[in-house]
This record gives sequence, C-alpha cells and structure tokens, in this order.
Amino acid sequence: MLNFSRSTRPFALCGILALLASANAQAAPDPAATVRFEHVVHDFYERYLATHPEEATQLGDHRFDRRSGDSSAAGVAADRALYHKTLDALQAIAAKDLPPDHAVDRAILENDLHARLYDIEVLKTYTWEVTDYSATEGVYVLLARDFAPLKQRLAAANLRLQAIPKQLAAARQNLQHPPRVFTETAITQNKGAISFVQSDLDDYVRQEPAMKAVLAPARARAVAALRDYGTWLEKELLPRSDGDFRFGREHFDQRLKFALDSDLSADEILARAEADLKRTQKTMEETALPLYQRWFPGKPTDGVDGRVIVRAVLDKIADTHPDNDTIVAEARDDLDKATAFVREHRLVTVPNKPIRVIVMPEFQRGAATAFCDWAGPLEKNGVTFYAISPTPADWSPARVESQYREDNSAELRDITAHEAMPGHYLQGATAGTLHFPTLVRAMTNSGTYVEGWAVYAEQFMAEAGYGGDETRMEQLKIRLRVAINAILDQKIHAGTMTEDEAERLMMDTGYQEEGEAAGKWRRAEMSAGQLSTYFVGVQEMNALARDLQAKTGSDMLAVRDKMLSHGAIATKYVRQLEGLAPAGAN
Repeated sequence: MLNFSRSTRPFALCGILALLASANAQAAPDPAATVRFEHVVHDFYERYLATHPEEATQLGDHRFDRRSGDSSAAGVAADRALYHKTLDALQAIAAKDLPPDHAVDRAILENDLHARLYDIEVLKTYTWEVTDYSATEGVYVLLARDFAPLKQRLAAANLRLQAIPKQLAAARQNLQHPPRVFTETAITQNKGAISFVQSDLDDYVRQEPAMKAVLAPARARAVAALRDYGTWLEKELLPRSDGDFRFGREHFDQRLKFALDSDLSADEILARAEADLKRTQKTMEETALPLYQRWFPGKPTDGVDGRVIVRAVLDKIADTHPDNDTIVAEARDDLDKATAFVREHRLVTVPNKPIRVIVMPEFQRGAATAFCDWAGPLEKNGVTFYAISPTPADWSPARVESQYREDNSAELRDITAHEAMPGHYLQGATAGTLHFPTLVRAMTNSGTYVEGWAVYAEQFMAEAGYGGDETRMEQLKIRLRVAINAILDQKIHAGTMTEDEAERLMMDTGYQEEGEAAGKWRRAEMSAGQLSTYFVGVQEMNALARDLQAKTGSDMLAVRDKMLSHGAIATKYVRQLEGLAPAGAN
C-alpha cells in the first residue's frame, strides 16, 4: 500500500573548515520545514478521518462514530481534490530538510497519495471494485469492540443503519462494468450483510432491550435496501459484469510498485520466485524422506521421485484436520501453545495486549480461511481478533473435505503463527505501543512488511521446532505457496495465465488441494499486486534480520524486537533509519 559533490582543488585549512561547516549546516534539519510537514500531515488526516468516519472508527478515532462516509461520485471527487492538495503541499517540503523519521514519513505518505490517485484517476476502481461497497462494515466496527457503553454504540449504529440506503444508491451510481468475479463475491457477501442486520444485531440488542424499538425502523429499511441491492446485483450488474480482471503489464507494474514500495522490478521478483520455488521443493524432499521412511516402513525410496514422497507425506499429515465444528476451538488451543512457545524459546518479546479468536462474520468471508483484525492504532486497550472462517454453507461435502485437508491441524498451527502469534497480532500489538512524530505510520502500513513479517514468523517458529516435523512440512508447503503467489500475481495480471494453468501450478507443483487452488484463483483475480507482498516481504525480512545481527551482534530476540521498533514500514526505510546499506548493496 505504501510507496513510496563536486571535485575541487586543495583549499587553505580555513577554507576547508568553512566548507565543512556549510555542509553540516545544510545537512541539519530545518525546524520550520519540520513544523510545516507536521501541519500538512495533521491537516490531511483530520480531513480524511472526518470524511471517512467508518475508517476512523476502525482505527480507534471515535469522534465521527455517528457519521457515514460519502462514496458517491461527489465523495470520490472530494477525495481526489484532498489528495492533490496534500501532495502539492508535501512536495513543497524537501526531504533533506526533515529529521530522519519525518523524512521517512514523508516518503510513505507521498507513495500512499500517488497510489490513491492512481486508483481514482487511472484505474477508476470506484467503478468496478464492487466489494468496496460494504454497507454494513461501518455498523460492525461500532459493535465488535467495547470502546464505549453498548447503548452509545447502538445509537451510533442506528444512524449508520439509516445511511445504508444512500450508500447502496451510490454503489448503483458508480458501478459500471466490473469484472464478473467482483460482482459474484459481492452477491455472496450481501447475503451475509442481510443476515447481520436482520439476525446478528439481536445479540447486541438483547443486552440493551430499550434499543430494540429505536433500531427497528432503521433495521427494516436497511434490510429492504440490501435485498433490493442484491436483486440489482444479480439482475442488472451481473449481466454487464464484463470487465477484464487482468490489469495488463503497464497497470500491473505500477500497482506493484505502489503495493511493494520496493526497489525490486517485476522481472526480478519473478526470477527470484521461480528460483526459490525450486530450492524449496528440494528442501521439502529432503525433509519428507525420513518422515516417509518412518510412516511407510518397508516401502522402497531408492529411485522414487522425491515429489511422490512429498505428496505421500503431505497426504498423511492431511488426514488429521479440523472441521466446521472444531476449527475455532482448535485455533484457540494453537494460539495458547504458540504464545507459550515464543516465550519459552525467547524468539521475540510478547506484548501484553488482548487477542480473541472469533468466527469470521459472514459478510467478510470469501477471500481467506483466516485473517487478523488488528485493534485500531488509535484505539485505547483494543482487542485484536483472529478471525476463522468456516466453509461456505453452499459448498459440497467433497469440497469441504478438500479445504480441511488443506487447512489440516499441522497447517492450522502454521496459520496461527502467521495470523496471530508471533505474526500479525504480535506485530500490530507491538506497533500500538510505539510513538512516532506524525500519524503517518498509524494510518498506513507496508504490505511487504506486514505479510513479510508474518511469513518470517512462520519460518522462525518452524525452525525452532514449533509443531514438530508435520508443521515444518506444512511451513515449507506455505513457502512454496508464497513463491507461487508471486508467480500467479504476475502471470495472471501481466500475462495470460488461465485458471487451469494456475490450478495445475498450485496443485502439481505446490501440492495444494483443489479447494485451496480454486479459492486462490478467485483471490488472485481480485487482488493485483497483493499476492506478491508475501514473497517480496519474507525475502526482505530475512535479509534485514541477517544484516541487523551482523551490525549489532545481538541475539535474535533483540534483532527481531529492533525489526518491529519502527512500525509497519517498508524494510528499505528500516535500513535507512538503522544505517544499513540498501538490500543487495553489499
């Protein structure tokens, strides 16, 4: 998401000293420029939060809880004007005139503004990203966390429920010819939104019975509007959902640049991913061999294709898996064990902030088995949610079984390391304890840093023995998936890879189950640039950890704590602040 000497003849000694003094003066931060920059950041986010109140609630700023944002064409135009105004003000302040942390924040904000404007002006995402028009998300974020008395939050929710018909009208106005996959996903999510307003809200209303009558009219109108919108999605938008989900090379390269905020080119990323895929396959074969010999005694291994051995071992591991009734409880148990493991092995400092494993709300499903929903960086004492999604109700028993063989018990331990401890949860909870000179790092985060840390966390957990040999195999399988993600991202959006070709790569080369491969194809269609963040991120994290340890001589606990100490920013900025050479420069 983030982007982001002349030669001389010898002088007399006094001339040299004067020149050095002048250079030092120019290198010092300009206090006036620093103040101007802080004002630009403050003014931008004050306006942004006021006009995007649902996001403000999610972030933990509750001044605007009783408002709803404007996603109409007029609202989009207002955003565009705000981004241009802020960018102009930002570019009038030279990075060299700012202290190091301010200069990094400037670079991050500049990249973010360029990315936002590219989406509006070039990609025109507001005309085709159907899933962005989530009318109930703003209601959910008011109720999910206990940041204020429930009656107060329900009163704010009532006002946002009243705004749902207007928000859906804006969606109808803006959406033109989206790719079919976006509309299909929105149709499913809209059914979840209806269920949330019609049924799930009762869990909160029962705790404040007096609010039932207050909420009833707005709930009824919201459900009616959502049903009407669902009919419109199916009958009117779906037939004209003929947009191409592929970005094309030019747009993909630019989206990738903004998403990664990395100096790597698309060609370099693809070459590295393909090379890492081969290396990881070899490591998997070496790791699988002793397991195969233990689990299949007497079966020959000489001359047997290593891939056959890996598949047999993974199939054996997949026999032990959760189901829709047990997956949440199993994830809770995994979280407890992972937390104890991190502390016992002193892998990284564990923050004292709450986390709760929850069933993923239905209207948020459709993209992943699990995700981490951080407490907003502006939220005081907020809880982080580790959300787990049961399989959709309309899946066949065979597809459900396929998905749970993929998300087997060993892999669920790895997912927990990624999403919760010591992955996203630990990263977000740590970031919430940090203090920076501006709001930039609270309001933005680097996809490569966020996902790179989580994949890196899986890696150092497995290397320390977490989950045993089975989880080590699954972590290597995830490493294959990470490389394949980057390959898919590029070959789908900057190429012509078909669904069948993608599924063959995922299933034959990556050992993924059919259900996982089908879901990843859909996700790849809808998330150009994002799937590359995992691979680029973990590559950069490993290099950063290595170089920090070489410079400081510290143990890995101290190194990892240092890696987290600058917030979720691209690693090139961490290197800049820590005085490290750019990656690959040494």
